[in-house]
Order: sequence, then structure tokens, then C-alpha cells
Amino acid sequence: MSSSPAPLVTPFFDPVTWTMTYVVRAPGDTSCVVIDPVLDYDRRSGKISTKSIDDLCDFVAANGLKVEWVLDTHVHADHMTGMAELARRTGARTAIGARVVVVQKTFAGIYNLPGFPCDGHQFDRLLEDDDQITAGTLTLKALHVPGHTPACMAYVAGDAVFVGDTLFMPDFGSARCDFPGGDAVALYRSVQRLLALPADTRMFVGHDYGPGGRDIAWETSVAAQKAGNIHVRDGIGEDDFVAMRQSRDATLDMPELLLPSLQVNIRAGNLPEPESNGTSYLKFPLQN
Repeated sequence: MSSSPAPLVTPFFDPVTWTMTYVVRAPGDTSCVVIDPVLDYDRRSGKISTKSIDDLCDFVAANGLKVEWVLDTHVHADHMTGMAELARRTGARTAIGARVVVVQKTFAGIYNLPGFPCDGHQFDRLLEDDDQITAGTLTLKALHVPGHTPACMAYVAGDAVFVGDTLFMPDFGSARCDFPGGDAVALYRSVQRLLALPADTRMFVGHDYGPGGRDIAWETSVAAQKAGNIHVRDGIGEDDFVAMRQSRDATLDMPELLLPSLQVNIRAGNLPEPESNGTSYLKFPLQN
């Protein structure tokens, strides 16, 4: 576990994409980090807006905080990251897992972006497994947890871990593994790494969908996941998990915002360069 004290965690929920964003800081500190911010996108009109970032910035200002880092747990396929916009407004640095370069190469090919630099320079720092970053007295340790994507990172701070899409609340299970570079075996092993953290570790998930109509939730624990997660609770082995995950993934639809989101998120939340008329455009590969 990280040597930081138990952090203060403030969640923000985006009901359009079911995404959780977190502001994390040590007690008494004004320095903070933001994990998985959202840039709002209307798929019908193509309009970009910043309400979610506005709300974050209002909270930061009202509490006298300074955002030191903006972290993404992975290259999201279901929403655009607000990383670049938030960094521009606050002067924060940005970071993501170092294997983002693999994801960039994959999707630069899918979108036919021959001049796109797949070297991760769009982010201020590329994190390797066990790397640490600090914000005031808060220390976060990066844990490489591939499976959902090759570049997924969880972040451990004190008694808390932020797991992105690797695990959800116990009644919803685990991440899909059918995106390019996904791997159900790798996901199972990543989950076991997370479940090896102390039982009372607070676990903060990247999305919640309120299955069965229950209230939206975002915090669980390692103990609760081991006891009750429908996909990975104690007694479910690797072979059974992989068979379940592959069977379930075969039934899932593509996320509605996958095509626009990925080409923005491999750019750390920056839009494609404007064309000669001053407008940025997104590309969509057509399927026969």
C-alpha cells in the first residue's frame, strides 16, 4: 500500500456516460489530483461542451485547491477525456500508463492516421508499474492492470485504490476484454493483484450503471469484492472467468461513443488539429 494517509475522495458522476471522476487529496492539503475527468460530447450534434470540467473547477476553486496532476486510468472507449481541458485551466500535469503507446499505434492504424506520433508525448508523464507521483503529502502508486486494455493502470493512495474499468461494483462484475488488445487471462490476473491488497482497502470504480434500479454507487472494498463480485468472487478460477468473459463479451454492443472518443483520447483529450476552415473533424471507418 501507499504510505500516504487515508485520502479524502470527492466523486463526480456523469449520468450521460455513467462515469465516475474523482478529486483526491490528503487531509489538510490544498494539492489534489483528478482521476478520469470527462469532456462532454453530444453525439447527435457533434458539439463539445465543458459542463463536467466546469463543475470540477468550481469545486476546486470553492475549496481553495490546486490540481497538481490529471490522471487517466486508461484510454477510455465510452467517453472523451477531459484531461487536456482541465490541465489547460489549472496548470496541472497529465499522466497515463506507459503502454498507451500500444493503444495509440493500434488506433492510429484503425483511423488511418499515418502522421500521428505514437510515442505518448501528448501526456506529460508515462507511468510504469510501481511508479509514484505526489501531490502535497499525497502519494499515488501506479499498478499496471492490463486486460480491459493493454495500458490500464490502477492508482493506490493510502487505504484507497482507483481501479478504472478493471472492476465494477460487486453486483456488476468486471471489464469487457473484447476491444483491440484486450485479454481475459490478463484481466483475471490483474484482478487477483487488486484483490491481494489489504481487505479493508477502499476501492473506487470507474463507472456504475445501477443494475436492478439501485442507487448509483462508486465505493466498495477488497473484502466486498472477494466475497460478492459476481465475476471474480472467491472460488471462481481463471478458466471459468475467461470462459464467462469471452461468452459475455460476444453479446455486448459497441459503446455508443467509442468511435469519437478513442481518436480524442489517444491525443490526451486534445481535438484533432483544425483544418483549413478552422474546424476540427473526427473520422469514422465505415463497415461493409
